[in-house]
Amino acid sequence: MTPSDGIVVERVRKVFHQAGTGEAVVAIDRLDFRISRGEMVAIVGQTGCGKSTLLNLLIGLDRPSEGRVAIDGRTPYDDFHHFRGHLAAVFQQDRLLPWRTALDNVRLGLELLGYGPAEQIERARRWLDRLGLGPFVGAFPHELSGGMRQRVALARAFAIQPELLLADEAFGHLDEVTAASLRQTFVELARREGNTAVLVTHQLEEAIELGDRILVFGKPARLLADIHLERWRPAELLRLRTVIQRMIHANEPAPELAPPEEASR
Repeated sequence: MTPSDGIVVERVRKVFHQAGTGEAVVAIDRLDFRISRGEMVAIVGQTGCGKSTLLNLLIGLDRPSEGRVAIDGRTPYDDFHHFRGHLAAVFQQDRLLPWRTALDNVRLGLELLGYGPAEQIERARRWLDRLGLGPFVGAFPHELSGGMRQRVALARAFAIQPELLLADEAFGHLDEVTAASLRQTFVELARREGNTAVLVTHQLEEAIELGDRILVFGKPARLLADIHLERWRPAELLRLRTVIQRMIHANEPAPELAPPEEASR
């Protein structure tokens, strides 16, 4: 990987100031990591540890107080318009427009990117078919189950053919059977399309199932461990889950899972 490839988060710090008091609240504290193109990386940590704040930096909705966030050498906040069509996000809420059908909700991103009506419809139908919603193209959100609505949201994200997919607790509100099915679908489609994916989750099973790597965050957000899952045999995954839980609860690295630069000290 060259320095401009993929995602680079370099000594990032993000500080907010409370309204009225002006008191500083550190959300991200000296965060460093890189993600190569095509990797699928899950981020886990305590509630309120800055995971979603990081996604906002990657999307370009905010800028770091210190340090650098770059995607393929460009800064998301400063080059926001460059990433139109290159980046898509899926959230815990499906964010479908209630007055638009499933087909028209999937078309939305393509409309905003300036695609013609014929291509909008062709792509939207194709992605709804791939996500098992072909018979429901004319359904409105209130006529669909929670899992079906989230499939529409996924179709909308994939339809613009993004290079980078960001998912913020995208499956956390669904029942486990539906969530497991959607996770499998998400992984299969992202692998097939060659997407880079960053997934924020509070569920360790989901992180282990989805990711090539797991980044474990402390609170405020700093890297406690960077775990490459291919190095772990299936029989060891239960122990891995226990170690990650202990690390998150203690808010400090576990020696056997410390980031490489800490482990070598």
